[in-house]
Amino acid sequence: MSADSVAVIGFIVLFALMLLRVPVGMAMGLVGVTGFGYLVGSGPALKLIGQTSMRTVTDYTFGVIPMFLLMGAFVSASGISSELFRAANTFVGHRRGGLGVATIAACAGFAAISGSSVATAATFSSVAYPEMRRYGYPQSFATGVIAAGGTLGAMLPPSTVLAVYGIITQQDIGKLFVAGIFPGLLAISMHMLTIGVIGAARPGFLPAGPRSEWRERLAGLRDVWAPLLLFVFVIGGLYGGVFTPTEAGGVGAGGAFLLGVARGRLSRAAIRASLLQATRTAAAVFTVLIGALLFGYFLTVTQVPQKVTEFMTGLGLGPYGVLALIMLMYLVLGCLMDAMAMIILTVPIIFPVVTALGFDPIWFGVIIVMTVELGLIHPPVGMNVFVIKSVVKDVNFATIFKGVIPFIVADMLRLLILIALPIIATYLPSRM
Repeated sequence: MSADSVAVIGFIVLFALMLLRVPVGMAMGLVGVTGFGYLVGSGPALKLIGQTSMRTVTDYTFGVIPMFLLMGAFVSASGISSELFRAANTFVGHRRGGLGVATIAACAGFAAISGSSVATAATFSSVAYPEMRRYGYPQSFATGVIAAGGTLGAMLPPSTVLAVYGIITQQDIGKLFVAGIFPGLLAISMHMLTIGVIGAARPGFLPAGPRSEWRERLAGLRDVWAPLLLFVFVIGGLYGGVFTPTEAGGVGAGGAFLLGVARGRLSRAAIRASLLQATRTAAAVFTVLIGALLFGYFLTVTQVPQKVTEFMTGLGLGPYGVLALIMLMYLVLGCLMDAMAMIILTVPIIFPVVTALGFDPIWFGVIIVMTVELGLIHPPVGMNVFVIKSVVKDVNFATIFKGVIPFIVADMLRLLILIALPIIATYLPSRM
């Protein structure tokens, strides 16, 4: 059997296993090792399993993932989410749609520290949704804002998705984190602008809350300045070259732990739960990474990336025509699988195409993450939508999807802006 036939069968088996709910890391590893063993030999394939697994879990560079996951776990256990929401609400809650703006601001602050879109959506479904409903905000708007705000975790540093992209493509993770700052700020601004447009177009749709006194505003800022300072210190250290990404993760985790203990927010039970949560999540991520690397060896011996590159560059569509096809593929895949699975499955195949077309790999990483963000909220799947539904029991999927439509439009526009102006993502990394 030819290598091309083995590759086709391998992809068919992979998607069949995923449809049968086999974990994506296990499915990719099984197909990768089996296909590699068929083409090269069972001995090298079995050695590959041990070597790849050991190298992945002991590689210093890969330590960035568990460190930032631990930082996020300590921050979540410290109750920073509710404090961020209260602080933002004291400044903008009195305006029409102000609670929505406060939710976006608080989601951004929490996502910038936790690095998880799903955790952000789940947390603010409990923190912000009851407040918005108490002041008369419609269910569709309240859930839509939380779903859109949750996507910021994929873009703002430290982003697990960007870290995994950097590992797969061997790009500088620190530069990828810094590259996400301006696009992340653009996302925050456009989400807030979307709320403003909704409020202006439908004056009676979004109520205004009571105005807070400056004493309350200053009290709210006192609750959140330390975690935000920790984020600035970690990312600033990355940008200034003081820390490597792994060292930044260690500093962030240690700082989050000390802040939580000093403020009396981390009990022994909370510390134990945070360590367990970070370990479980890191184990899941590493399982997927090992499976992806094993699958990557299979792709290498079948020369799938090279053949896909030749095919797509030979279509005569030009660089941006091919890029449009890639983005369309990601939007379709967003209906079928989660963000991490999309990145790990497709990047080893698509990345050679992108570099052959002359696109900046750091910029493309940000583009990929932005497209993955859309997959988190657009129908018919939308991982963030499912998370919100699991927390907010009295709302249906149609209502949540109705609420996220304006933010999907804003995200599509943002994607076009970043494609037209790549300097938004590449300026800061170029200064490192």
